[in-house]
Amino acid sequence: MSRPIPLKDNLLESRLFLHRVAAALVACLLLLGILVARLVYLQVIAHDHYRTLSEKNRIKTEPLPPNRGLIYDARGILLAENLPSYRLVIIPEQVPDMEDTLRRLARVIEIRPDDLERFRRLLARSRRFEAVPIRLNLSDAEVARFAVERYDFPGVDIQAALTRHYPLGPLTAHVVGYVGRINERDLQRLDPANYRGSTHTGKTGIERTYESVLHGTVGYRQVETNAQGRPLREISRQPPIPGSNLHLTLDVRLQAAAAEAFGDRNGAAVAIDPRTGAVLAMVSQPGFDPDPFVRGIPLKAYRALQRDPDRPLFDRALRGQYPPGSTLKPFVALAGLELGLITPRSTTWCPGYYQLPGKEHKYRDWKRWGHGLMNLRSAIAQSCDVYFYDLARSLGIDRMHDFLARFGFGRRTGIDLVGEASGLLPSSAWKRRVHHQPWFPGETLIAGIGQGFDLATPLQLAVATATLATYGRYHRPYVVAEIQQPGEPPVHLPHDPPVVLPVHDRHNWQEVIRAMVEVVHGRHGTAQRVGKGIHGFHIAGKTGTAQVFGLPQEEKYDARKLEEKLRDHALFIAFAPARDPRIAVAVVVEHGGSGGAVAGPIARRILDRYFADHPLTRDAGNSRTVHDMTTHRKETVRVPDHAAAPIQVRQAARSTERR
Repeated sequence: MSRPIPLKDNLLESRLFLHRVAAALVACLLLLGILVARLVYLQVIAHDHYRTLSEKNRIKTEPLPPNRGLIYDARGILLAENLPSYRLVIIPEQVPDMEDTLRRLARVIEIRPDDLERFRRLLARSRRFEAVPIRLNLSDAEVARFAVERYDFPGVDIQAALTRHYPLGPLTAHVVGYVGRINERDLQRLDPANYRGSTHTGKTGIERTYESVLHGTVGYRQVETNAQGRPLREISRQPPIPGSNLHLTLDVRLQAAAAEAFGDRNGAAVAIDPRTGAVLAMVSQPGFDPDPFVRGIPLKAYRALQRDPDRPLFDRALRGQYPPGSTLKPFVALAGLELGLITPRSTTWCPGYYQLPGKEHKYRDWKRWGHGLMNLRSAIAQSCDVYFYDLARSLGIDRMHDFLARFGFGRRTGIDLVGEASGLLPSSAWKRRVHHQPWFPGETLIAGIGQGFDLATPLQLAVATATLATYGRYHRPYVVAEIQQPGEPPVHLPHDPPVVLPVHDRHNWQEVIRAMVEVVHGRHGTAQRVGKGIHGFHIAGKTGTAQVFGLPQEEKYDARKLEEKLRDHALFIAFAPARDPRIAVAVVVEHGGSGGAVAGPIARRILDRYFADHPLTRDAGNSRTVHDMTTHRKETVRVPDHAAAPIQVRQAARSTERR
């Protein structure tokens, strides 16, 4: 009989059920353990991190950019100030569709292509919660127009801000400089933390050199926001520290007189106090309006300035390099005296040309029929080229180089402005190094009258003239006199003491200064018109004319037949009073022709303005007697304290000096 087959195994089913319950329980316990572990991690281990993230959803930290420091001239006249303005900003994280927003925004407020380009650059390097400006300096009409449409532009807002303004415009544009929007190059030199919220930085001039002083320190505030990111209330604030104010040595009235004297001519003028090195005026003509650079100058307008043949953006006073021409002659004469190669009584015959021994080439004098017998004083007063050809040959290029380098030729003066050019003071070693050629004797001759390879900036000429005026006290020029911290009195900036040139014989310096007085006040001086109407003191000066191109040996220079851009540059250096110098001036007029007729009167206008504001008083201090070459009377001349010394091409065979 077959055994029955069971249809149901209760024991097996019970065991299977228990196994499944156990497995489910283990799984539940495991999942519960994971959940508890995650909760422990979130609530204990990562508590601070997630609390911060949570707070950021509710609390936002905003930078508070500092107010930029102001810039004043020596009289307290504002040269750079901050004016209230409105700017349109976009917060990227609050904008659902950026391209659509920009497209619709352009229908409400004018947005130029260059505005869009700058906005996209800023957007790429900004955080999504930071406000990125798309338009600066909105007009009242634009602000009102956007306010009506404000509800339709989430993430777009108008912010009040201060905008840099230059009240005197072109008059001080090159010295003061301007601020512009921060770009990628600026970010490499600026501290990103301190410039959070700032949109501008100094680009040129004092604004660039003293950027760290003018900018100040950024502040912060924490605000509570709603779900849409709108500020509800301020929780905490760390106020920004405003930038410091700067007080300059510049005198705006003197600056204006110099600029007005140029008229429509291009060039540069620098006036320095020879007693301290303070720059009293520094003019580069033509100038430009710096305000458009603050707002964001349109590309078309900027290209127009760049392509302007008059180069208004080029700072001629600081970076213009010109052959010094005959303004170099007093320094060459002093070199001959100090090195014992000539005496004040040494004479040279001037037939109107000079020839090297055994050579047929004639180095012409500006006076084609010659000056006759010349001594040092008459050679400087009448600017006799032949006298200085002969003296240069005796000196040699290397001795001449070493002596002139003491006055700062061929190197930067170290003024507290960026972008200064160094000029060029040639030597035989320089030519071998740069041109791989030997130095030729003829090049020494033309170097002796400030032609050939020689190049100097107007600032260098002014500093050298000031050094000569003070018997060898070389002051490093400076433009900023005082820094004023917010809420505190101005503090004078310390400046380096003068470097005193070694003086072999002070009478040599007096002889050169007497000759420069005769340039202006003497009967045969090349700058007689500059000295007319002067009472109570004398001006010591020297005219110069620097050629722009060379002429064949026998061809005569005629400015009337030349385009203006081919005419000679006109130069003039001076200091006054000759007995107690208070101001030294250098003027360069591009393509002006005659130094005495064109550059000299500009210097006279500067001197007139200066002494109108600073009348002379009698000073019976340290003085000696110096002969007045004009009237053959005796003039009391102040002699500065004993000084003693610092320091450290083009081709031209045509003499260019003319009255």
